[in-house]
Amino acid sequence: MSKTIACDLIGELGKLHYGRKRVQPSGREVREFHEQARDVLKYPLLDFKVSDFAVIADGLVDAIRRHAYTCYASAVMPDHVHIIIRKHKHRAEQMLANLQESSRLRFRSVGLGTNDHPVWGGPGWKVFLDTPTDIRRTIHYIEQNPVRWGLACQRWSFVTPYDGWPLHPGHSPNSPYARYLREE
Repeated sequence: MSKTIACDLIGELGKLHYGRKRVQPSGREVREFHEQARDVLKYPLLDFKVSDFAVIADGLVDAIRRHAYTCYASAVMPDHVHIIIRKHKHRAEQMLANLQESSRLRFRSVGLGTNDHPVWGGPGWKVFLDTPTDIRRTIHYIEQNPVRWGLACQRWSFVTPYDGWPLHPGHSPNSPYARYLREE
């Protein structure tokens, strides 16, 4: 999510691209980039081991319970986390900060990593899902992500089954949101 490159050594690795590329690089290209970057980064790349996943999840559950977030899906991966959090009084940026802080503190509390090494690489990536169809599709993607990496399927206690929100049972079919969706 950087907008500038402050280190010439890192700048030599390639051009900066802000945001998500329309066409994502292949896994091979990402691994090659990581290998090149390894020698010039201030801190070594932090890859979570499968044994670390539950520690990260424990941190996530702390934030989810403390702030009363509703989580519909989550996957902890070796180098990132996927999570769907329902709309809340906190802005997306605040929810991300809370989740990152809580999981970082839990990671550190069990002696993983060093205090000066960052756990997360930035403010996270947020995507807003507008329809139940988008939410269901993304839940499926997140649930299958570990499997695609050759990891076991993950089931976390803090994940709530999706209830069709914002068009859950009892939601008025004449609400402004329901009418908006019908117009699309």
